[in-house]
Amino acid sequence: MATAALIVSLLVAAVGIATGAWGSWLWYRFDAANRYWIAIRATQTGALLLALLAGAVWVAGKHPDSWLFWLYTLLPIAVSMIAEQLRVVAAEQVLERRGLSGAAEVAELDAAAQRSVVREIVRREVGVMTAAALVIGFLALRVAVERGGL
Repeated sequence: MATAALIVSLLVAAVGIATGAWGSWLWYRFDAANRYWIAIRATQTGALLLALLAGAVWVAGKHPDSWLFWLYTLLPIAVSMIAEQLRVVAAEQVLERRGLSGAAEVAELDAAAQRSVVREIVRREVGVMTAAALVIGFLALRVAVERGGL
């Protein structure tokens, strides 16, 4: 079980940190690649794998040396859920700050203003999801450290 925890946690950490680094670059460049969102979903899938790992440990009756194992395996799910909610808030904040109530009002803007709104929303979303990916990667590294006793 300890070997499985090590492999899964290192895999999730690698994907999360790589996605976070890529997202940081995209955020800096005001860019958004469609493949980035696939990497974000892969990171979130990794968070689910960590939670399933915790479930397997629980069902197997194993007891890690530290309660932090449970925290580090389950917290990435919460981080993913909070990040998704913050994406919604980010879009609402951009529209509210510009005095727009929704997509219908954005459609009435000229093309340059529409692109500006969309780029700002996407940049905020990339920033939120990048932070989440980095946190998930860090927590996965902590699982590798706290797996003792499995």
